[in-house]
Amino acid sequence: MKLFGKRNHGVDYEEVAKAEVELIDSVNEELDDDTNSEQVYTCSDCGVEVPLGEVKKNLYVCPKCGKHAKISARRRMAGLADPGTFRRIKTDIRFMNPLDYPDYEEKITGLKNKTGLDEGVLSGVCEIEGYKTVVAVMASEFLMGSMGMAVGEIITKTFEVAEKMELPVIIFTASGGARMQEGILSLMQMAKTSAAVQKFSASGGLYVSVLTHPTTGGVSASFATLADITIAEPGALIGFAGPRVIEQTIGQKLPAGFQRAEYLEEHGFVDGIVSRLEMRDKLAQILRLHEKRRKAWLR
Repeated sequence: MKLFGKRNHGVDYEEVAKAEVELIDSVNEELDDDTNSEQVYTCSDCGVEVPLGEVKKNLYVCPKCGKHAKISARRRMAGLADPGTFRRIKTDIRFMNPLDYPDYEEKITGLKNKTGLDEGVLSGVCEIEGYKTVVAVMASEFLMGSMGMAVGEIITKTFEVAEKMELPVIIFTASGGARMQEGILSLMQMAKTSAAVQKFSASGGLYVSVLTHPTTGGVSASFATLADITIAEPGALIGFAGPRVIEQTIGQKLPAGFQRAEYLEEHGFVDGIVSRLEMRDKLAQILRLHEKRRKAWLR
């Protein structure tokens, strides 16, 4: 089995990068805004009040109880990648409204302006403690990270670029599922992204999935749960249908904590739960361990 890692002999990273990725500096902008703000953040779990700037520096993890609040895709990526190493994967995706859904284009345009993202996922090549990898982060702030044709295409290209560059893939999922505004075409992305995972896996690539709150619907039923290693953030809701829908369908009360990360780890659905504050170190450790195996294989 071939395992991609930090330095792969015979691969010209610069040549591949010229064709597939572009330099982006804006990913770090969010880290500079409001860090000294006098605004106050109130934890939804323990109720503690903390300066907003402190919470931002803490990656939106409550310093008292450890509650993981939602974090933007750009802030997560900036906190994960080694400074100055992130390169966004090029995409040339034209907006489509196959169902002529009312106000859909206006909503997408508004979200692009508000979030600084082209769509509901940010994908690129970066280094984590010196280890090159391809990372995609789904954006819950962009139509709840819902997967339509554009998101499906970006996820697919993430795996294609990783295969060309012989690098591992790490994907942070956060999604309400398929995008209803695109109907059956959004559901087709489940098969498309699953096929991309299979092709990448067959070529020997390492895929790590990080399930964050919430990971549901068509995303949970496709690429999010097909990884070699599956990690979850504490308290993340993970499942296909919501607990209320399941209870109404089966006519039974679900166990306490059902579909939460801790319950799923206990039942073997995820390999481990990792705090956001420890995620960078843990992912670097995984990349380092597989790099050693790759070097042994090359010998």
